[in-house]
Amino acid sequence: MSEQPESRGFRISDADRERAAQRLHQAMAEGRITVSELEERLAVVYAARYEADLLPPFADLPDPDAIVAHPERAVPVDVPPVVLRAGMSTIKRSGAWDVPPRLRLQSAMGSVVLDFCDTVIRHPVVDIEVDLGAGSAKLLVPDEATANVDGVVATMGTVKSSVPSVPRPGMPHFVVHGRAGMGSVTVRRRYRIAGRYF
Repeated sequence: MSEQPESRGFRISDADRERAAQRLHQAMAEGRITVSELEERLAVVYAARYEADLLPPFADLPDPDAIVAHPERAVPVDVPPVVLRAGMSTIKRSGAWDVPPRLRLQSAMGSVVLDFCDTVIRHPVVDIEVDLGAGSAKLLVPDEATANVDGVVATMGTVKSSVPSVPRPGMPHFVVHGRAGMGSVTVRRRYRIAGRYF
């Protein structure tokens, strides 16, 4: 007989996972965990189903109430992700634009194209959640950037990344997770042809 859910606590919600992810981002910003540790722990958080599943990533971190007691050391991570929704349309960001630490890309049949190459990325890790039906998400990242797409679940869609997944000190790192039903997720550097970038 399988383990009874009661022994692992209540089932958690998406909001619970987001709050846990925010705590991990804060821990990294305070220097408590590294970028690679953040990535590993986020994978556990987003795969969690019960309350008990959220305990291991925080086993060696202080109580969240203790962190709140020192607001001068805190960073504004308790902010909801910026949501970009493309029903059947196309959303593009390029040039110099304000890159938030967390993004959520939602697309039914449309496309989202985010070009991070010509802007300043102020956060060491950019967390991107994708929720795609038959839509697509294309992320164009700087040459020195890295990206991990292992957290994206594709049922009938595709997930492609042509950039390294191991974080590099001092370089922007993208953590992409979520689902791609019949859609596609592509992470790559820009192509340069005849002096133009694509």
